[in-house]
Amino acid sequence: MSQDLALRAFGRTDVGRSRPNNEDVVLVRDDLGLYAVADGAGGHRSGEIASSLAIRSLENYFGATIRRTHEEPEFDRFGIPFGARRLSAAILKANRDVIEIAKSTPAHKGMGSTVVAACFSPRSGLMHVGHAGDSRCYRLRGGHLEQLTQDHSLLTDVLEQRPELDDSVLERLPKSVVTRALGLDPKLRLSLRSYAVVAGDHYLLCSDGLSGPVPSVAIAEALASHAGPEMVVEDLISRANAAGGPDNIAAVVIECTEGPETKSVPPPPPGGVRAGRDAFRSDPELLILGIEELESLDADSASDDLLQALAALLGKRS
Repeated sequence: MSQDLALRAFGRTDVGRSRPNNEDVVLVRDDLGLYAVADGAGGHRSGEIASSLAIRSLENYFGATIRRTHEEPEFDRFGIPFGARRLSAAILKANRDVIEIAKSTPAHKGMGSTVVAACFSPRSGLMHVGHAGDSRCYRLRGGHLEQLTQDHSLLTDVLEQRPELDDSVLERLPKSVVTRALGLDPKLRLSLRSYAVVAGDHYLLCSDGLSGPVPSVAIAEALASHAGPEMVVEDLISRANAAGGPDNIAAVVIECTEGPETKSVPPPPPGGVRAGRDAFRSDPELLILGIEELESLDADSASDDLLQALAALLGKRS
């Protein structure tokens, strides 16, 4: 990273206290400015294959395109950061890789993985975050903890489509069903956002094995301890296990030790492209998988949990 943006990071996974094997994988590549967490799912140990493949694919893509980061302008003519497009392309490539292996090996059919990845662009001082599923990214800034990602979960999607539903109905929905993940659909729609990085920021990438049992107050307390990324990761994993460790646990903590003192606004796009009805926006539109789309999913492209959720929904609506 450049002298204007200095980072310290550490990541680790833990099997937890309830699962026989570990399907979570983390990536910490300071030299690439790339950090990620993948949480695999699938029978016959396929989940760990999916998550490992996803992380390796991300790493390989960033390694193969590092020269372009010096050749391409920081923003394209539409004002979209090159780093955001690069991260999006890397995640979509990982999705294709997982699907290809799943199709070529019968034992791995139906495997998939959530992913949350962050990359940092020194020239613009931006962090780009892309995710699919319920693995999350948090930011602690000025003592305030903010969840930067929104889970692609059945509950979230139902609330976006049917916010008037009674809580008693929502309580009966499966709690651990994701509606987007690598390996489910060749036309994956991921969520991607860019944020200005400020000196003193602390970021956490984690699987639901951490965000589920550990409340946000405890996450904020751990990140605010200033104990260093390694100690914070160990603390967070200990907290998840102390809460029962119901799932595999993955955590990557990134601390910005040097950078801008205040949030900066990226420069206007080169060429003076005007914002209009048909112009591209710097924050890509979040496309939601609605209930009607959920009903039309092909069984071969959906996880068992998603099929169970579909059956539950159809039962409630009939």
